[in-house]
Amino acid sequence: MPSTPDAAAPGSAGPDRGRADACPGALRLHPADDGALARIRLPGGLLTSRQVTALADAAELLGDGAPEITSRGNVQLRGLRSDCGAELAERLRSVALLPSETHERVRNIVASPLAGLDGAGYADVQAWVRELDARLCRADWAPGLSGKFLFALDDGRGDVAALDADVTLIARPGGTALLRLGRSATARAVPAGQAVTAALDAARHFLAALRERGLAAWHLREVPDLLPPGGEELPDLPGTHPAPGVLPGGLSVGLRFGRADADRWRTLAAAAPDGVRLTPWRGAVLPGAAPGLLPELARAGFLTRPGTAWDRATACTGLPGCARSLADVRTDAVLALGRAEDAGLPVHWSGCERRCGHPAGRWVDVLATGQGYRVTPVGTPAPPVEVTTDEMAEAVAEARRTT
Repeated sequence: MPSTPDAAAPGSAGPDRGRADACPGALRLHPADDGALARIRLPGGLLTSRQVTALADAAELLGDGAPEITSRGNVQLRGLRSDCGAELAERLRSVALLPSETHERVRNIVASPLAGLDGAGYADVQAWVRELDARLCRADWAPGLSGKFLFALDDGRGDVAALDADVTLIARPGGTALLRLGRSATARAVPAGQAVTAALDAARHFLAALRERGLAAWHLREVPDLLPPGGEELPDLPGTHPAPGVLPGGLSVGLRFGRADADRWRTLAAAAPDGVRLTPWRGAVLPGAAPGLLPELARAGFLTRPGTAWDRATACTGLPGCARSLADVRTDAVLALGRAEDAGLPVHWSGCERRCGHPAGRWVDVLATGQGYRVTPVGTPAPPVEVTTDEMAEAVAEARRTT
């Protein structure tokens, strides 16, 4: 199941913090109805071509053969054999995808996927990604963080900063950065050279404050007054994702529901000699890839042009993979998207009230009810509507046009 099951959403109950954090990892497999599930953290979504191939091989040999990208740019392997943990760990170690067994679940770092590629004048935050990951893995306090605690490193364009991470760094001109905590409306200015230290200090102080006050929380947004806010207003955070197609510095492609079979992942690896950057919008940026490869990627089943109904369309696992789900939401979503002509607001189908993996900001919430779906344009004044499954496609198309 995707990576943010506890985020606030219409009609959702508060998250249960009386239980242990059961977020899956590469070593802690999660039992699901379709087999065990592993989640491999990929700071900044960065993968070499060899690592892409290794994940495809692992999915094919040990699981259901179709790696999927999560809403944090990580990779999930589903349908795994319950006894494959040791073999999976060894495969990941062999390609440097398991640098720390004690810290692997807390390496949750998203970064602007176009940083340093498109010549738009924004900062290249890749050095921040490497430094933060290395220092996080060395920090003896870090395993105390939830497997859901998220760092976002924004190059200044306001893309991943709009994801409302627990700790966000936003690069600014002039050698400074903004440090934002949770969903605060303000931020604190820090020197760019000390930005990673400031981000780690914020996470460490969060854990210390929880212990001091006897609180249980996984995210800063749950205890917004725990740490002092900054004094600077946030810049505009448009949350714009890389559109499928040719980029100034390579190519961008989408994957339907972030999922593709092993052969498609190998096609992606072959097209990306300089590696792949997986995005929190369940797509992939291929730095340096030649424009002439785009038709081949389209034939392989990747989304290669913007403006289709599939743009920013996501869904949880649903039936039969998740026992909580009230519907086979992906099958229903495919039928609805096939009847739509264009995009609009992001849309996410959920099989239950947890709404695993839903987007941030304004989006269309399509929630299975057992009798059909409830369609809600979140962040807009439009009211929810209750529809049957047959009526859902039209209701979703209308909701995505909400302004």
